[in-house]
Amino acid sequence: MISRQKLLMFAAALTLTGCGPGSSDSADGAAASPAAKGAVTAAQAAKILDTYETVNNKANSQQDADLLGTVESGQVYEQSKADYRLFETESKEDQAAYRKPFHYTGRKYWIPAGKDWFAVTTKASGSKSEALLVFGKEYDDWKLMSAVYSETPLPAIATDDSGLATAVDAGTRVGTLAPNQISAAFEDLYATGGKKAGTGISQTTEVAKDAIETYTKRDSGKGAAYATKVYVATPAEFDTVYALRLKDGGVLAALPTAHASQFVLKASYRENYDITPTEVESVFNGRDRDTVVNTYQGMALATLPKTGKPSVLAREYRIVDSQ
Repeated sequence: MISRQKLLMFAAALTLTGCGPGSSDSADGAAASPAAKGAVTAAQAAKILDTYETVNNKANSQQDADLLGTVESGQVYEQSKADYRLFETESKEDQAAYRKPFHYTGRKYWIPAGKDWFAVTTKASGSKSEALLVFGKEYDDWKLMSAVYSETPLPAIATDDSGLATAVDAGTRVGTLAPNQISAAFEDLYATGGKKAGTGISQTTEVAKDAIETYTKRDSGKGAAYATKVYVATPAEFDTVYALRLKDGGVLAALPTAHASQFVLKASYRENYDITPTEVESVFNGRDRDTVVNTYQGMALATLPKTGKPSVLAREYRIVDSQ
C-alpha cells in the first residue's frame, strides 16, 4: 500500500521532471521558439514587384493617378501625383520618356523578419543608378511606399542564416544619430547651410554639398535685388522611416523629408511690384503675389555607421504646391 505522503511526493516528481503529456521542451530543457518569418517570400515579393511594374507603366502612359494609387502610396505617391499634375509643363522629349515603359533589372529582395514591409534593390531599365524600393501594407494591399535612386553604390545589406534581413527601429541611435533624426539634420543644410542640426551629419557627400550650395546661392540670380529667399523644413506627408542592418554593422535608412522655399519681395518693393509665378508654380496658383511659397515633398537614402556621423547618399524632391 502506498501512503498518501508518498503519493504526493510521486506527483511532485512528475511535475518537476516535465515529462507529463503535452511537454514541448527540447532535449536541453529549453522551450522551442518558432522561427522568425518575413511578411512575404522572395517569390511573393517578385510577384508584387511585377504587378507594380505593370500597373505603373500603364498609369504613367495615361497620367492616371487613381490607377497608380492602387499600387503606390507614401512619399513616392505624393511625388508621382505631382509629376502627373505638372506633366504638360515638361518638354515633349521628357513627356515621351516618362510614358515609355520600363522594367526592373538585377533585383535583390531584402525581407526583414517580423515586419510588414520589404525592400528591393534594383535598377530601372536605361538607368545606371541603383534604387532602394520599399513596399508596405496599406489596408491589406501591398504598395510601393518609397523609391530613391542613388548614383553612389548602395552598401551591402546583412542577412541571417535564413536569408532574412534585420530591420532597425527608426528611433534607435546608430553612431551619432537615430534614423528618424536625419531628415531634420539634412533640411538644416538648406535652412542654415548646416550650421545647426546639420552639424550632426556628414557635409562631404555630393548631396550635402548641393544642399549647402542651394542655401549659399539662395539670394543670387534673377530677382535677387527685389526679393529674398529662405528655406524652411516642413512636415513630410508620410513620416515612416525604413531601416535595415548592413553587413558592416551600420544601417541603411530610407526616410521622408520635406521643405518649403519662401520667395518674398523686399519691403521697399511691395507697394508697386508683385512676383509673377513660373509656369510650374502657376499650375498651383497663377496669381501674381508678393510672396511665393513652394512646398517640396522628398525622400532620401542615408547610411549610419556604427560610430560617427550619418551620410545622405541620395535624395529626390518634387514640388507639390505653390501659394
